[in-house]
Amino acid sequence: MELRQLEYFVAVAEECSFSRGAERAHVVQSAVSTAVAKLERELDIQLFDRARYRVTLTPAGAAFLAEARSTLAAARRAKNSVGQYREQLCGRVDLGTLMSSGPLDLPAALGSFHAQYPLVSIRLHQSVAGTAGHLAAVADGSLDLALVAATKAPAQVTLRPIARESLVLLCRPDHRLGARSEIHMADLAEETVVRFAAGWGIRRQTDEAFAVAGIAPEAPYEMADYDTAAGLVRNRLGITLMPATPAGRYPDLRAIPVTPAITWTLALATTSQLPVPAAAVAMADTLLKACRSPLPPMDSASQGLDT
Repeated sequence: MELRQLEYFVAVAEECSFSRGAERAHVVQSAVSTAVAKLERELDIQLFDRARYRVTLTPAGAAFLAEARSTLAAARRAKNSVGQYREQLCGRVDLGTLMSSGPLDLPAALGSFHAQYPLVSIRLHQSVAGTAGHLAAVADGSLDLALVAATKAPAQVTLRPIARESLVLLCRPDHRLGARSEIHMADLAEETVVRFAAGWGIRRQTDEAFAVAGIAPEAPYEMADYDTAAGLVRNRLGITLMPATPAGRYPDLRAIPVTPAITWTLALATTSQLPVPAAAVAMADTLLKACRSPLPPMDSASQGLDT
């Protein structure tokens, strides 16, 4: 069994497709198919159900996926552990990112890091499960670091806040609420709301805010990106709530403060149990310094599960 086989297997499992898994691994599909088939022969068990339009894990495949991720994470840590003994820092950092990093200029921070540590490779990962997916990946070692929208995390994960900003209501200027200077959550009871995917930190926050306000507005649209959500708002299909920074990208729409205020927190998630590679420590330091006003650390008491 080779690490490359495990990498291909994980890529196919997470993408639910041999072709997308091959694209992610930057190899031809035949190489991935051959490697996975060889792995199944070696294990003497089928790992995937290969339907015509979708690839899914068998029960054995699901069990093997957890161990494969753990093995790859351990191999990565072993490789990175010797980096500090070279003249220049090297290795690989797997960083989970969100659709928006708020006031953090992530591309600029990554550019600065690359200029300082050119031998360190950075792999960026987005998760359809958003913050919840990233917290789970940091906890099991699949990611070294992750940007998350959370104030609480599993016991295996440490959170360090980077930035905070308020959520705002985004609507058309000619919407019935468009002339307001402030919106109360209760005012949204009869609105159609464009919400975000389950697992996103902002989804959890808005659901909680609606519950506190005692309302359950219609929410037929569930998006996984801000641009599409703004497009639906622009075309009179609803209103939405999002952090102030991404809301500012749509000057043709009104961004209105809401009350009670909802604070969106961007935090850096790292493991609290496994050794953190030197390259990941350096990357974390760069991200934490990238915002001009560093935030105080979170209390250890707040580190319970929050997805």
